[in-house]
Amino acid sequence: MLAAWSLPCCFTILLGLLELCRAQYEHLGYPHGYPHGYPEPEQEQYSAPELPPDTPRIQLRLAGDKRKHNEGRVEVFYDGEWGTVCDDDFSIHSAQVVCRELGYLEAVSWSPSSKYGKGEGRIWFDNVQCTGKEKTLALCTSNGIGVSDCKHTEDVGVVCSDKRIPGFKFINTMANNVQSLNIQVEDVRIRAILSSYRKRIPVTEGYVEVKDGGKWKQICDVEWTKHNSRVICGMFGFPGERKYNARVYKMFARRRKPSYWDYSVNCTGNEAHVSSCKLGHAVAAKANSTCGGGTPVVVSCVPGRAFSPTPMTGFRKAFRQEQTLVRLRGGAIVGEGRVEVLKNGEWGTICDDNWSLLSATVVCRELGFGSAKEALSGGRLGQGMGPVHMNEIECSGFEKSITECFFNKESLGCSHEEDAAVRCNVPAMGFQERLRLSGGRNPNEGRVEVLVERNGSQAWGTVCSDGWGTMEAMVVCRQLDLGFASNAFQETWYWPGEVSADPVVMSGVRCSGTEMSLSQCLHHGAHLTCPKGGGRNAAGVSCSETAPDLVLNPQVVEQTTYMEDRPMFMLQCAYEENCLSTTSSETPANSYRRLLRFSSQIHNNGQSDFRPKAERHSWVWHDCHSHYHSMEVFTHYDLLSLNGTKVAEGHKASFCLEDTECEEGIEKRYECANFGEQGITVGCWDTYRHDIDCQWIDITDIKPGDYIFQVVINPNYEVPESDYSNNFMKCRCRYDGHRIWMYSCHNGKAMSASYGTTSPGRVSAPPTVPATEKTPTTR
Repeated sequence: MLAAWSLPCCFTILLGLLELCRAQYEHLGYPHGYPHGYPEPEQEQYSAPELPPDTPRIQLRLAGDKRKHNEGRVEVFYDGEWGTVCDDDFSIHSAQVVCRELGYLEAVSWSPSSKYGKGEGRIWFDNVQCTGKEKTLALCTSNGIGVSDCKHTEDVGVVCSDKRIPGFKFINTMANNVQSLNIQVEDVRIRAILSSYRKRIPVTEGYVEVKDGGKWKQICDVEWTKHNSRVICGMFGFPGERKYNARVYKMFARRRKPSYWDYSVNCTGNEAHVSSCKLGHAVAAKANSTCGGGTPVVVSCVPGRAFSPTPMTGFRKAFRQEQTLVRLRGGAIVGEGRVEVLKNGEWGTICDDNWSLLSATVVCRELGFGSAKEALSGGRLGQGMGPVHMNEIECSGFEKSITECFFNKESLGCSHEEDAAVRCNVPAMGFQERLRLSGGRNPNEGRVEVLVERNGSQAWGTVCSDGWGTMEAMVVCRQLDLGFASNAFQETWYWPGEVSADPVVMSGVRCSGTEMSLSQCLHHGAHLTCPKGGGRNAAGVSCSETAPDLVLNPQVVEQTTYMEDRPMFMLQCAYEENCLSTTSSETPANSYRRLLRFSSQIHNNGQSDFRPKAERHSWVWHDCHSHYHSMEVFTHYDLLSLNGTKVAEGHKASFCLEDTECEEGIEKRYECANFGEQGITVGCWDTYRHDIDCQWIDITDIKPGDYIFQVVINPNYEVPESDYSNNFMKCRCRYDGHRIWMYSCHNGKAMSASYGTTSPGRVSAPPTVPATEKTPTTR
């Protein structure tokens, strides 16, 4: 009796101990709770579906104008011919069957009416009705294979999940025509073989292996081409491929018996993912140890400059793009953003008409990344400013630059609501494994903890919060692939992390905001200095998938500039708010100050509303103007000499952040009246008119000459934005002592080379407004 009881009891205790052992690693973020290097439990293996004998044998693929590799028009191969599926009666359950049959974990959505373009050939299935549990689309209820009254304008498409079915194995049901089928495997990797490459990050050279049926296998190189290598390198974030020492790998292959995949690979070279490549011939392997005298496929990839392996462990420069004709803006992480091109000295955007994975891949490779992971449309990563330079782009995929692709020069009418964007494949740098957020209420917030070497072992520690701000928080969120920073915290007592990680291991952190990891920012290195200590005073962040993006309209500044001589007795409020130069304190009340006045129109082109950092209860009331300041310094106005020396300055508190006007279809959300909420809605703009207080620079003491006028929005980075580079606006300014001209206004920090030769005589100077008395208005 006792023995019968003790056996299940002991078994239960053992299971409990096993669960406790596993649980001790859960806080480290390891998959399934197991640390790296430990064997994971065996997953349930994929088993090929057993179909009734009379089931039509079909193969599926996703085709058409795709913007991701795991989406597209559903095409069916039957009776030696590719055809499509009609959207009549199609549902998410049918999409689920299609995606599972292709090896994806599940369906995300489906689209009717030939969203991915019209197909060709027969329409094999019509009025398809699935429960979602069928093993193949051929088992779903339909009119019968080949029976349809649809047209190709009704071709259906699906979007599948990124994740593949564990243990998925490609089963070829076709006796012939294997070369017309797309590659379907669970996973692909580059495995470093030589010891010199195993320690490198990222891995740039090694065997190409596919995971099929839960096992990693090599590919026979008999029919392998450089086009195949180009596609593989692009998938892993590399823009190109190069030659390698084949003799070394042949020696290695003779020492270790390879395990070959059953098929070869046939890519054209412009595919963004190997799943778009065709299957090659079946490999005639003898006892799985030979491939007709060949060896396992090896690729050697060329990384972009920012990802080049280096033996140096010191500071690395922040990410730099390969060229200056194309750039990405508004993206949360390296390798994504709105596509902007430089034409005639002016940056502009690309319209999303015909925007495809092929064209997006050209952009990614041009910038030193791999192929495109996704081609985004509809201003998904924020709307740009300025002209739309290109529309209806068509690329072959082999162009060196997007500017070499064909585009419709006559096509007009695109708005920034249609701005194209990309997400590129970037190399795996392992940055996420060396940083974590601890103690937060959700995975997007917490105390920042860094993994460092300490006494010959790896240990977690905190970051000193002295000087910790938005730029540093932005880098943390980027490194963890959590989007943008929404807040930077200098106290984290409310987020108790692991006590063992309390000691400070990083101090003096200063980031430019473009770095890929916190270790690339300037910091003290081994000589730590942190008077406040770690623990409750350690640095913390909260991250968000979206962020606002403020952009000043330069044309409005250029068109509204004028000069006014205003009596000092009418500037008392402005004097109290330090909106005049320091010499104004010695100015008699009956004398005048000369003011350079202008309007500013500030657009929110981002993906979330711009809100003041301070909560309403901490806004500052100003009696003189009878309103609250939600941000004490919202903009800086500076007048600079041509060599960049500041000769006059002004500043603007956020008298009131509100939606003055909005684009069509967007409703105003923020209004200052009656102590209302302040902010700027996405797609709206806030206008500070030229005739309100402090909307000027005091130029009373300025001598006649040529100057640079500069406006900086959100100068202290109090509120996180998706792109700070467009917070600057500069103009050329000429003052002759009686009149003033503002010309060549543009967004961005740099002054173009052409500015040195442009004269105000070649532009339409705004009319000079005589010095007249104006009544200041407040909002």
